[in-house]
Amino acid sequence: MGMSTEPQPTPDQTAGNAGSGRREVPPANGIRHKGPLELRRKAAKVTMSDQTLLDTKGPGQFVHTDPWRVLRIQSEFVEGFGALADLGPAVSVFGSARTVPGSLNYELAVDVGRKLADAGLAVITGGGPGSMEAANKGAVQGNGVSVGLGIELPFEQGMNQWVDLGINFRYFFARKTMFVKYAQGFIVLPGGLGTLDELFEAMVLVQTRKVTSFPIVLIGTAFWSPMLEWLQTTLVAEGMMAEEDLDLVQVVDDPALAVELIVEGAARHRNPTGNNPGTGSNGMGNGGMGNGGMGNGGAVNGNGPRA
Repeated sequence: MGMSTEPQPTPDQTAGNAGSGRREVPPANGIRHKGPLELRRKAAKVTMSDQTLLDTKGPGQFVHTDPWRVLRIQSEFVEGFGALADLGPAVSVFGSARTVPGSLNYELAVDVGRKLADAGLAVITGGGPGSMEAANKGAVQGNGVSVGLGIELPFEQGMNQWVDLGINFRYFFARKTMFVKYAQGFIVLPGGLGTLDELFEAMVLVQTRKVTSFPIVLIGTAFWSPMLEWLQTTLVAEGMMAEEDLDLVQVVDDPALAVELIVEGAARHRNPTGNNPGTGSNGMGNGGMGNGGMGNGGAVNGNGPRA
């Protein structure tokens, strides 16, 4: 569930940033996370790592700072790879951080998480509140593995209580890699900018064959249909997108069907020709790298992580 970039800073936070350069006031709860660090009070008045990386101050400055920062970036990848290497088959679930507990979308996410767990799939979310929390909750209720990949933000959210295995990242790009590398596919619930970011990035990765056969399932016909109609009537109509690229996603309303489509995608990878089914130690198999097709992703890497 994507990056929980939707909540906005509080007025106090906004006022605290004015005239203070790049330093930020600590979040309302007094705690800020920077990767593995947990900071409070004065120590929490720090600049986000992504902001420091992308906000170049002058020519040549990178010579003194960026080479060292590369080591920190490297450590995030090493930590993520190490923590998730034995995760097994998993699905990344995205949706709004603003989803209210008890609402229809919240309960939908709980159901999705539970059904993924019932199917033997771990659930990976952004670790925040809303739909992310709900999917993690469902995974726990289904006796599955519940994973949260948190990110340093100006408005601290923290890891929700239903995350069993949580990793806090400084850099979005390191976190995004984990969402894709250790997942069999994406299930996308209604959400805002962060959710759309993850959705379109996944579509681009499949469309350009950077990942082979990656099922992307959207839940909520009423919510997603206007967007898909715009893609058809504007991007496809003006030649900026191929008609077949619309087949990269499937839209359903039933959580059970969404999970079924994900499982079928994994099966197509394990046995792309219909013969000699693969076997694998994690229960999903690792049979081959069939090239699948572009519709709904094609073949998925049945043994979980991608190289």
